[in-house]
Amino acid sequence: MSWSIPLGRVFGSEIRIHLTFLILLAWIGVAAGLEGGAAAAVEGIGFILAVFACVTLHELGHALAARRYGIATPDITLLPIGGLARLSRLPEKPSEEIVIALAGPAVNVVIALALFLLGARVDASALAVDQPEAGFLARLAAVNVVLVLFNLIPAFPMDGGRVLRAVLALRLGRRRATEIAATVGQAVAYLFGFLGLIGGNAILVFVAIFVYLAASAEAEEVGVLERARRLRAGAAMIRSFESLGPGATVDEAADALIRTTQREFPVVDGGGRLRGILTREAMIRAMKATGPGTPVIEAMTRDVPEVRATDGLETALRLMQDRAAPFVAVLDPDGRLAGYVTPENVAELMMLERAAWHGAR
Repeated sequence: MSWSIPLGRVFGSEIRIHLTFLILLAWIGVAAGLEGGAAAAVEGIGFILAVFACVTLHELGHALAARRYGIATPDITLLPIGGLARLSRLPEKPSEEIVIALAGPAVNVVIALALFLLGARVDASALAVDQPEAGFLARLAAVNVVLVLFNLIPAFPMDGGRVLRAVLALRLGRRRATEIAATVGQAVAYLFGFLGLIGGNAILVFVAIFVYLAASAEAEEVGVLERARRLRAGAAMIRSFESLGPGATVDEAADALIRTTQREFPVVDGGGRLRGILTREAMIRAMKATGPGTPVIEAMTRDVPEVRATDGLETALRLMQDRAAPFVAVLDPDGRLAGYVTPENVAELMMLERAAWHGAR
């Protein structure tokens, strides 16, 4: 995710913190400091950090459960409204998705029980988490209880929505189940937004926007993957393109950039084998750093994911997602470059498919 910085790796997942989270910490510190001095500022920041440690453990619960089914979690990003664990792929079976979805709230249940054993007592005052008088442990326990209840709301993209999708998928299939769960999620987003507006709660409005966008994005992604299962990578690849030789310079690549509509240029040797891909961004960086005479092999992206033309398009999409790659090379039976797939041309293909489907109706 852009605008985020890595903190380290835990169980194979990179923990990242979004820059807006740092803004939240600064705001909490300043607000608490103005009201209660330096001690209050330290206590306020410490409490928020403790809350997000619980959120991180929640997301790691998802990651560990996913790993049980061979699904990697490349990264976990901490946002002001919670955490986001990015799975490398969707679980194949509804039962697996239920286990993965419930693993996160289960972690918060364990944390809350541990805090109760340490003497935390949750009452009405503890639920007012912005009131230090309620006690640090009591407020932290209350937050974990709220996290469990909030995440079990049966609306996508909350964990309860994922459970709802998995249950519906047993009878309706994943695509239709996702559409229903996303619709429920969007309805909940409208409710959150309405309550936030009439109550003057800006955070609830922000959560509503996030829920709505996340539900829409998940429905779209699942729809694309379902349609991609019916297509081959060769059907979606860019076939007409200009390539560069290994001896070409960035200056020559710049000429090709102006002459064509391409934004990336495969670097291919004399035998038609792919050596790498030079992106427009890498071209500009090399031009500024080392000049127009820089060989393209020094600026290109190496280790480009590869598929065969006969492989499913879904395989290409998963490779792009798993390796955060902006393209996938498509090879012919002899291992020579036949074309390449980008998210943009896949989106165009899906748009044309939808238009053709609606026209046929």
